[in-house]
Amino acid sequence: MDDPAHETLRADPEMATLVDRWGPVEVAPAEDEFERLAISIVNQQLSTASATAVRERVFDLLDGRVTADRVLAADERALREAGLSTAKVEYVRNAARAFQERDLTREGLADHDDQAVIDALTDIRGVGTWTAHMYLIFALAREDILPLGDLAVRKGIQQVYGNGAELSRDEMREVAAAWRPYRSYGTRYIWLEYENGDG
Repeated sequence: MDDPAHETLRADPEMATLVDRWGPVEVAPAEDEFERLAISIVNQQLSTASATAVRERVFDLLDGRVTADRVLAADERALREAGLSTAKVEYVRNAARAFQERDLTREGLADHDDQAVIDALTDIRGVGTWTAHMYLIFALAREDILPLGDLAVRKGIQQVYGNGAELSRDEMREVAAAWRPYRSYGTRYIWLEYENGDG
């Protein structure tokens, strides 16, 4: 028997095909919210392969533990040599200071709705809506996020629902309305299909 999220998605025939193809997916909270935010900042505007390489070097530099204190204590040149641009060094440090000043953990944001979380995060210089959406899905495990600022999500929806033809964001929202209130799960399937499917 499917859980409510997968049962809801199966009501959409296209999505039911993806659920069968890829099996159940999870939307689970991150063990460490700051680390997850730092990863999203590293990933900004990079290909998956480039982001993975930079992320591994940053983790190595910080001895495998990406904490606000360690980021702020790290040598700026060393962070740049690990592959972070000057701007991203600033952004990760801004995020670290924000975490020291405010409780941006899952517990601290429990009484904030999704938009309030986005507002709190985008108040940090270097954190835009895309990064906030990634945080909502991958750090806070919010179940109904549709990150249309993500190119792979848009391309994936066009691939699955439009045979590759261009769809407007309004049309994409209409497609994803069938996944409510589990659009984060639907998004994960779209990513899987786009990144691993036959195209």
